[in-house]
Amino acid sequence: MTSSVYLDYNATAPVRPEARDAMVHALEIGGNPSSIHAAGRAARALVEQAREEVAALIAAPASTVIFTSGGTEANALALESAVAAGARRLIVSAIEHDSIQETARVLGVEVEVLPVTADGRADLAWLQTRLAAWDPADGRPFVTLMLANNETGVIQPVHEASEIVRAADGWLHVDAIQAAGKVIVDSRALGADTLSISAHKLGGPQGVGALTFGPRATLSRRQHGGGQERGRRGGTENVPGIAAFGAAAAEAMKGLDEFQGRAIWRDAAAARLKAAGGVVMGEAAPRLANTLCIATPGFASDLQVMGLDLAQVMISAGSACSSGKVKASPVLAAMGQGDLSGCAIRVSGGWNTIEADWDRFVEAWLAAHGRHAARRQPAVAGA
Repeated sequence: MTSSVYLDYNATAPVRPEARDAMVHALEIGGNPSSIHAAGRAARALVEQAREEVAALIAAPASTVIFTSGGTEANALALESAVAAGARRLIVSAIEHDSIQETARVLGVEVEVLPVTADGRADLAWLQTRLAAWDPADGRPFVTLMLANNETGVIQPVHEASEIVRAADGWLHVDAIQAAGKVIVDSRALGADTLSISAHKLGGPQGVGALTFGPRATLSRRQHGGGQERGRRGGTENVPGIAAFGAAAAEAMKGLDEFQGRAIWRDAAAARLKAAGGVVMGEAAPRLANTLCIATPGFASDLQVMGLDLAQVMISAGSACSSGKVKASPVLAAMGQGDLSGCAIRVSGGWNTIEADWDRFVEAWLAAHGRHAARRQPAVAGA
């Protein structure tokens, strides 16, 4: 039986062996990291080692890394803290993940949308004009801009945005969840006041993430309890998950240079799909080397996903955080490509992907496209 091909790393990356081993080791140790006996001290050592490893991945001081239950909580902690600190209006880019969009909508403050250009990059001219007219009654400006989009892979001009935000004495939150482990992420060089990442996007387990914060951010504890995470997040730490997160971060660091070279596999696949009528989203912009978002007019997204799944090739129709539904993409709509969102797919490789996986995807897609085209051909008269 032919083995399957997994090309949906932007949804969840398979767990790295090193992360699995670290998790098992932590489970064997047991112990509560807040306990002072031997088992507790061993558990605490694992947590702090992982904190150093995660901090290294994003070039942040380990003392500023807060472990959370995932990227969604990390994003929420930043937004909720900003509102607690007095923000009365949030600027949220049009391509942000649902965990930011939905959190912003329920915080009881005004939300403005930072538009993007046709290639999917933040419109910095709009941002500069908007912040120049900022009303102090709205509190300190708060802007959130992801580092790399989860659907298109387009890398955002975060450093440039940070200079604009800082000139207005604002707070910039960066969702680096999709970028970490795929490109160099230097939270301080980027100018991020807060920055979030998640373990399961880079080969760690689901259910653990982290937020780092700089001196210009004022964090407020949103989850109360026994004072864990230096008093910034209550609740006993997920020691096995955190240990695995650290191991995955360390392995991701080792492979960053090699990862960039994989864009050639993506581009070769894109060329063959473009020859069949595909349109690459964000093609003119810098993108993550592992991500291809491509739309083929007349070939519905769900048909593509199902056809490939029957060929044992797993991809997605966009963000995987929408309850398994195939729906119109707000990201593509923001890029002016809303009419193509119903026929767009996302193909994303990762740490364990090989060139043959991309080749297999192309062959399976071309076969599915050929069958679809044949069904759409009008019947020959008299046949």
